[in-house]
Amino acid sequence: MATSALPVISKAPSSSDPAVYQEYESKWSTYPTDTEGWLQRARDVAAVLVVDAAAREKANKSPRAEVALLKHSGLLKLLGPKKYGGGEQPWSVGYKAIREVAKGDGSIGMLLGYHLLWSRTANVVGSDEQADRLQKFIIENNYYVGGAVNPRDSDLKITYDDEKITYSGFKNFTTGAAVSDLIVLEGAVDGRPPEEHIFAIVPTAQAGIVFSYNWDNIGLRLTESGAAKVENVSAPWADALGWDAKTKKPDPAVLGIPFPSLLLPSIQLVFSNFYLGIALGALDFAKQYTVAHTRAWPYGGDTKESATEEFHILSTYGNFHAHLRAAEALADRAGAEADRLYGTYAANRAGLTPQERGDWAEWVASVKVVATDTGLRVTSGVFEVTGARATASKVGLDRFWRDLRTHTLHDPVAYKNRELGRYFLLGQSPEPTWYT
Repeated sequence: MATSALPVISKAPSSSDPAVYQEYESKWSTYPTDTEGWLQRARDVAAVLVVDAAAREKANKSPRAEVALLKHSGLLKLLGPKKYGGGEQPWSVGYKAIREVAKGDGSIGMLLGYHLLWSRTANVVGSDEQADRLQKFIIENNYYVGGAVNPRDSDLKITYDDEKITYSGFKNFTTGAAVSDLIVLEGAVDGRPPEEHIFAIVPTAQAGIVFSYNWDNIGLRLTESGAAKVENVSAPWADALGWDAKTKKPDPAVLGIPFPSLLLPSIQLVFSNFYLGIALGALDFAKQYTVAHTRAWPYGGDTKESATEEFHILSTYGNFHAHLRAAEALADRAGAEADRLYGTYAANRAGLTPQERGDWAEWVASVKVVATDTGLRVTSGVFEVTGARATASKVGLDRFWRDLRTHTLHDPVAYKNRELGRYFLLGQSPEPTWYT
């Protein structure tokens, strides 16, 4: 990939204005230097976003301003190597940062999560040279990376010649891609075995990538997750991640081992962490509303002066708090295992065993189940402790449930339950798939 500056992508209709967050470019000109500093930066971003999250969500504008805020914060560089200006934090910190941002705005937590995953794609499925070159390119330019990789669509088709591979096709879901600088493409090689797919990262601003700007769903409305047409978009063979540019075949030392399949549990854990962030944000938002606005119920036979003294309100908040604490602890355990696997096998990818990969995938599946069940229960249940007036559109408490309900349909959690049942009861580790 050429390393010259990319052209500015033309604005989508009804985009938010990056100028509204311009002050943070100088305010956050110095990046954090340690883990707590990075997590505090994520909290600071959430604090900015939560102020008008309900209004921005209702407006449903293309989130160019919000991506600019992420760029100003430095969070796009969180996992990148220090030698190129990155934070060089482990995945566990990345997951926690996603969770913190999602507390303020689930859509932007999701955009951060997808970027962190896609910006590190070459580090998982590419060669060492590709990973280093792309990290330098992404981090030094502070680029936002989106993706067009939804596997349930008919895959993009790849044709090729001696110099390049060329993608053509259509994707119904392309989260963050329409507001990105770079986009991850993935497709099946025409005329080759169906399992032969190629990832490549290409500039977004080119004539062959046309976005529909049709994302108008009930939740996660600022994620620009709509469709895109890809026509005759090329990348040199040197950018075909994990493929040998000379033989035009997958490099067995890169793609013929379990390590590249870590990409799937990695993104599943991204999902669960912004689920948890959304649920935690809902509980905190509801708490503030209850303290400030909810009235005690005068007809229960045990009248209290304030709602915060009522048994059922205290009991409900306590139960939600306990379950979310447990879910966070489980997510942190899975994040720590991500650090161990990536740390242990970064320099010896062939050493990762299928069993180790499978064991981590089931930790991740457990988080997905618990985060989904607990998150949906909390985001719908908070209305019981805030009261009827909390359903007003201007309050915006409903956005948390809508956000969580939308993405928890990404892949049915029932299959994660079955997968875990096979793992526990029969000792069967899951075969790597696009969703496991």
